[in-house]
Parts: sequence; C-alpha cells; structure tokens
Amino acid sequence: MASKEVLSKIKVIVFIAVLIFLDLLTKNLASNNLKYGLSNETFFPFVDFLLIYNSGIAFGIFDGKGAYVSYFLLVLTFLISIYLIWLIYNEENFKKKIGLSFVTGGAFGNIFDRLVDGKVTDFLHLEIMNFSFFVFNLADLFITIGAILIIYFELIYKPNND
Repeated sequence: MASKEVLSKIKVIVFIAVLIFLDLLTKNLASNNLKYGLSNETFFPFVDFLLIYNSGIAFGIFDGKGAYVSYFLLVLTFLISIYLIWLIYNEENFKKKIGLSFVTGGAFGNIFDRLVDGKVTDFLHLEIMNFSFFVFNLADLFITIGAILIIYFELIYKPNND
C-alpha cells in the first residue's frame, strides 16, 4: 500500500515539473520569436500573441512599481507555493491534488521567470470584439484551471460514497 502512495506522489511531482517546463518553454519561445508590444494573430478565435513583461501580479496590478515590489511578490509567491506543496502532501483526494498541482506548477513557472529579471513574460492576449481583456501566460492559465478544479471538487462535486 505504501508503494501506491509513493507512486501517487511521484505522479504529482512529475505533473508539476511538466507544467513548469511547458510554461518556461512557451515563455522562451515567445521571447525569442515575438516582437515586444506587437500583436500577432493566431488561429484561436479570441487569443492573439502579444509579448509584454509584467513586474506586477495578475492583470498588471503593481506593474512598474519598482524592484522592491517585484522581489516582495517573488518572496510572497514562493511562500504561498511552499504552502501549496504542504497542502498537496496532506491532501488525500487525488482529484484535489491535481487542482492544487495546477496552481503550484503555475506559481513556480512564474517564480522561475521572475527570478531572472524581476518580471514575468506574458504573451497570450485575450481580445473579444476589439476589447482587450488581459495578457497572460501558461502559468496564469494553469493557476486558473487549478482554482476552478479546487472550487469544483470542494463545493460542487460530491462522490457517491459520501
């Protein structure tokens, strides 16, 4: 039985590592192939490529507030990520672990990106009918997916054996 538990933890670690790798790979591709501030259409209906660098947090909050704020956000995100790892380790429900793993992978993807120069690379631009919503990256998408899964498994999903 212990080996099944160890295997489950290894799966979660590998999943988080894959999420981080995908995030950093796509940020690297965007940085090397897109021109800063120039929008490029994609085949996705509401998403364009638009390379920007964000020193703040979600939706550009605290962007451009200086290095101290950026590094404070780095430390804060790291501490939250450590707490997420603790939650994953103590969570018994594998489905909830997956939600927490999405958030953790996204958080670490942005941490590693911010470590380089105090900024996060964003390149996916959500725009509907010429209205610009925000520019984000895969880490942000992973965090959002994880949050939705956590809410679903905590509040909505009820297994039959309860």
